[in-house]
Amino acid sequence: MKAKEAVIEVKKRLEESNIPSALLDAQLIVGKATGMTRALLLAYPDRELDEKENDCICDMLKKRLSRIPMQYILGSCEFMGLEFDVNESTLIPRNDTETVTEKAIEIIKSKKYRTVLDIGTGSGAIAVSIAKYTDTKVTATDISQSALDTARQNAKKNDVDVVFVKSDLFSDIKDKFDVIISNPPYIKRDVIKTLMPEVRDHEPITALDGGEDGLDFYRVIAREAPKHLNKGGALILEIGYDQGSAVSELMKINNFDEISVNKDLSGLDRVVIGHKIC
Repeated sequence: MKAKEAVIEVKKRLEESNIPSALLDAQLIVGKATGMTRALLLAYPDRELDEKENDCICDMLKKRLSRIPMQYILGSCEFMGLEFDVNESTLIPRNDTETVTEKAIEIIKSKKYRTVLDIGTGSGAIAVSIAKYTDTKVTATDISQSALDTARQNAKKNDVDVVFVKSDLFSDIKDKFDVIISNPPYIKRDVIKTLMPEVRDHEPITALDGGEDGLDFYRVIAREAPKHLNKGGALILEIGYDQGSAVSELMKINNFDEISVNKDLSGLDRVVIGHKIC
């Protein structure tokens, strides 16, 4: 089979199962199996595939048809211009979180903040990106040891120094920081069953479930963060599109000021920022 024929066949199979982005996924599958970029697939459509490559394509296609996310099949994804390893112990980094990270980097540079704590780091996407693009000392926590192992691997892969701590939120954190940032679980528990199977059945439930109203983790973070923030320090939180007012109120009652809600590229509320009063 030729490369072009393989892409067409995989795309057809994916479309028959109503898999979104069938063409892109087909190109990624054939590209991964052959070591060819999408550009090379277009440039050399008549390249003959060998038996090993065909078997690899079949294996990946089977996984995608079972709705395993493409990022998990490939074992990596891009975030903030960097490559991150991902697996089913970590949430797949999303474009929404790039908005949060970019806002954090902007604030860190403008305020000349020096120390950052990332709560619930997962793959390490936020922590590693901040360490890469700012001159700060970054600490990152997660309750999952397997997630921390992946995050540590990603820090090494991207040549940055991040201190990783196994901790349930702030339980094992003693220091104070200029910035605390988090993308906590924020999906309402009864909504999880309605999510796409790629998310519902394969991404870690502990990284999705925000409790009955989606606010469980925000309550704890807003209450505990002041103990771990330096005076004037910033708390930066990713939120669901409909949580801006509720999270802002949680910050307000826990003595944060200069609270702002910031939108993502789709015009939806995505980031809440507050500063410690004293």
